[in-house]
Amino acid sequence: MPSEFDAADLFAPPGGWRVRIIDLSADTSDNVVEEIKGFPTIMHANAFARRYVRDSVELCRAPGLTPGEVMQAWFAFGENAEVADAGEAGWQSGTELADFADRPAGDEDRDWRALDPRRDDGDEEDDE
Repeated sequence: MPSEFDAADLFAPPGGWRVRIIDLSADTSDNVVEEIKGFPTIMHANAFARRYVRDSVELCRAPGLTPGEVMQAWFAFGENAEVADAGEAGWQSGTELADFADRPAGDEDRDWRALDPRRDDGDEEDDE
């Protein structure tokens, strides 16, 4: 986070904050596989990115793997997430990756779908 709190950093740019999903197994310079738009605040985008990575780490966790092996599997097969154009205000996987590898996550820690702004798309049509 920036050293001084700036309320303007909380609110999204036009169209909302964007989170990029990065395939770590891709062998290209641009490993972005998806960009999710429409996060109303940086906090929402950061929480989504954190849960997305947390889920990806758990998908790479196999029984009996050490934390180091979990990290190796994630770097080889996992997906990272970053908040586009957020700079230091954006959550970074590197700050928590070792902790994620050390301790398995609960369901809520992995539930990025609950924070996905696309989940509300088309709800009106589904209710009819």
